[in-house]
Amino acid sequence: MSKKRPGGESLPSAPSTATGPSPDHEVPAATPAPDPKRWWALAVIALAQLMVILDVTVVNIALPSAQRALGMSDADRQWVITAYTLAFGGLLLLGGRIADLVGRKRTFVIGLAGFAAASALGGAAAGPGMLFAARALQGAFAAVLAPSALSLLATTFTDPKERARAFGVYGALAGGGSAVGLIVGGLLTEYLNWRWSLYVNVPIALAALLGAPAFLRDRSGRRSGHLDVPGALLGCCGLVALVYGFSEAEPRGWSSPSVLTPLVAGVVLLAAFVWWQSRAASPLLPLRIVRDRVRAGSLATMGLATIGMFGVFLFLTYYLQVVLGYPPVRTGLAFVPISAGIVIGATQIAARLLPRTAPRTLMSSGMVLAAAGMVLLSSLTVHTQYVTHVLPALLLLGLGMGLTFMPVYATATAGVPAQDAGVASAVLNTVQQMGASLGTVLLNTIATSATGRYLHSHVRGPDADGATLDQGMVHGFSVAYRCSAGVLLLAALVAGLTVWHRTPKHAGHDAPA
Repeated sequence: MSKKRPGGESLPSAPSTATGPSPDHEVPAATPAPDPKRWWALAVIALAQLMVILDVTVVNIALPSAQRALGMSDADRQWVITAYTLAFGGLLLLGGRIADLVGRKRTFVIGLAGFAAASALGGAAAGPGMLFAARALQGAFAAVLAPSALSLLATTFTDPKERARAFGVYGALAGGGSAVGLIVGGLLTEYLNWRWSLYVNVPIALAALLGAPAFLRDRSGRRSGHLDVPGALLGCCGLVALVYGFSEAEPRGWSSPSVLTPLVAGVVLLAAFVWWQSRAASPLLPLRIVRDRVRAGSLATMGLATIGMFGVFLFLTYYLQVVLGYPPVRTGLAFVPISAGIVIGATQIAARLLPRTAPRTLMSSGMVLAAAGMVLLSSLTVHTQYVTHVLPALLLLGLGMGLTFMPVYATATAGVPAQDAGVASAVLNTVQQMGASLGTVLLNTIATSATGRYLHSHVRGPDADGATLDQGMVHGFSVAYRCSAGVLLLAALVAGLTVWHRTPKHAGHDAPA
């Protein structure tokens, strides 16, 4: 049920505490007393989130050194990244439902401990196979850890002002962790060695493990029922097939049977997954979670935002290192402004405005700012100065990401009964992961194709000189950045048309155990 306010926007009614269909007249749930240790709990959750997000990019900088040290072939090196993304993206829904069934705090601790052990194993890798296995284990434990962390945050903070502040911190880490990973990866690789890009997770995880028993409170959710095994198999296999197909598209091309087969299989399996979820007695993903228009709009906004944003780190890293000749540490430090912009946008602007501003206003404004940053990047040349062009673009991108991600996280998890909080958080993480995978592949394909066309039209002899190659690369990046700007503007439109309510008075209430 919803009520109309004078501006025409719908205000959601208090979430029902029942697990079945909502009655016509709902009785608002009693507001639980705030947890006195909730801000310490936020610190623990934030550490875990930083570790998971940081690990997505921290290994990228160290990959060339790891390849040389372990004798890895060019064809096999992609599995350092792919093994992680396959396990992480494919198992997120399963990890979220496990958290709902056996307890979010318990799965949070298991995920932390497992992620730390897998990181130590990867740092001690004696060969490529051992490193690939460790990265797959990291992804599997991250798939348990990430939804547990987000659902714990959603059920710990229910007051709108406190919830805004907490999700501001979480959104800043979610958006800025990738940039921080580039900085940390550059420092560790240049001054220590590549193994520390994995070992660095161990002290972070240990710090979070020490605080988890004391500060985390797992409020009552579902502790009965059974795991939807057919749904888990269909959903996980479908997501793994899609992620694998996206990862193979770059080296093999979109028309390759090695790409088309897993992509088609993934679509078929996910269609069968949706069909089964509408009939299962205890579904892995209750479809009521994604049928809500506001939540679906928030998820679509997140997906489009990550598709448009994740090309920045890949292309700009190559631009700074290959074209401008930056060393790894300087390249990492060049991304500091985007991290600063995310922190300011999420914690100082969005967190302050969300309690009294419609989420769609923040999301749409953020995506327009980010699109403006992409347009600036599309004007880069081989002679562009960092301060005049790259720096303003990164600041706009950071502010835009902070303004968008924070209200998306808060809105997509608002009003979800506690027994579904884990899987609802997993859906949001899955959309973000799939968007990043698809966006990286699509934008890299666009950039590579544009570079090829440029070189074909500008090279007269059998070989191109270094300057022409650089110009062709930058031209490809510019075309990809313009496409990114278009995707981000589409995200702004989707948010403006679908996310039509303010943040609920109290969100994330628990259902009776």
